[in-house]
Amino acid sequence: MKQITYPTWGTCSKFINFELDEDHRVHNVQFLGGCDGNTKGIGLLVEGMYAEDIIKKLRGVTCGYKRTSCPDQLAQALEKELNGNPEAL
Repeated sequence: MKQITYPTWGTCSKFINFELDEDHRVHNVQFLGGCDGNTKGIGLLVEGMYAEDIIKKLRGVTCGYKRTSCPDQLAQALEKELNGNPEAL
């Protein structure tokens, strides 16, 4: 299982930590910062889902006037990881 820390941009959260297994299933999503209840909820909802399905559902979700959101940042992190172009730390 690969552990990833992704620095976010344009959101209240600063980082997303998650694990990606060999089947592209996502586990243990944790946001550093952001709306505590919402980010915990995102982590619980996507637990065990395929990264590709998460990307399809969450890519492009905005937060108020912002062009992105915590869910969108998770989708972008997964997309970059799957495409072999991670910005992970």
